[in-house]
Amino acid sequence: MIILNKTKQIYLIFSISLIISACGHKKTVDVSNIKLDAKIERFDKEFDDMRTKPMAAQSAYLKKKYGIFYQDFISLILQDPGINTNDTTYFKLLRQVFANQAYNDLKHDVDSVFKDLDKEDEDLTDAFKHIKYFYPKMHLPKVYAYYSGFEAQRVIGNKYFGVGLDLFLGGNSRFYPALTNAYPHYLSQFFNRENIVPRVVEGLAREELFPESDSSKTLLSKMVYNGKILYFMDQVLPDVGDTTKIGYTTAQLKWCEDYKSKIWAYFLDENLLYETDYPKIQKYLSVAPFTPGLGERNESAPKLGIWVGWQIVREYMNRHPEVTLQQLMVNMDAQKILNDSKYRAK
Repeated sequence: MIILNKTKQIYLIFSISLIISACGHKKTVDVSNIKLDAKIERFDKEFDDMRTKPMAAQSAYLKKKYGIFYQDFISLILQDPGINTNDTTYFKLLRQVFANQAYNDLKHDVDSVFKDLDKEDEDLTDAFKHIKYFYPKMHLPKVYAYYSGFEAQRVIGNKYFGVGLDLFLGGNSRFYPALTNAYPHYLSQFFNRENIVPRVVEGLAREELFPESDSSKTLLSKMVYNGKILYFMDQVLPDVGDTTKIGYTTAQLKWCEDYKSKIWAYFLDENLLYETDYPKIQKYLSVAPFTPGLGERNESAPKLGIWVGWQIVREYMNRHPEVTLQQLMVNMDAQKILNDSKYRAK
């Protein structure tokens, strides 16, 4: 995560996933009476209008409509955090961007994949209604689609959430093989439009609603924290499957299910639950092609600590139906959640 200056409050978050059938660990709620209509605004198209419309007039329009996001976006795309959009000298740089073949190739592919965002708007509306059901006082952000120049799949700023469409073009996009240093295939295989709304929800959960406490040091505390985030996603994304929420292939999820008892035994035998040395526990929490030291022929799933934490939280909530989602999310006692879950990986 990259945090820029506090005034702009930009948080750059990266994560990826795939879609599969929905899971059964959710409590169905009726959100039909919640009046809300979410829409992903096509900033990318209105920004591109600067090519053909008077640049000063279009810039003023974008500033008025998108507020601080316009300033933040210009800083990102021109790679200059100190740029002043009240000084029109940056127009020269924008004209160079628009004249560049790489920009036009990117625009072509984004327009081809995202002729509209109607399905995403529908899914986002449903997700935001579910969030409002559980957290009626939450102020939901505006959501903007933009070109990131392959810099940022998502940005969170002051009252906005930005979605970089160029990093949701589909795993087979012609651009990604040239970007393997930044986005290896084990990441880019999940860069598809089905992930847009789940990643918005995850970003809001991690950065706005439930940021991880600085006191979360042990592997167990990080497992349970991540498990709660995924359980929250279970509840507000009832039609999204487990692989999409956690970022697994079908084979990786099956591997976890097949070897869940051995995974848990490994954590216990290696005394990992209370380990606080982050370099030692990082491999159980980070995105990777597999988990070193587990499985044969590099076939193990990554992020095993996160997956196990998810199962612990699910077991806890299954055993304690009296506990509300709100109560779960503010419960910082990872040890008690583990104890009360009676998790045995059976």
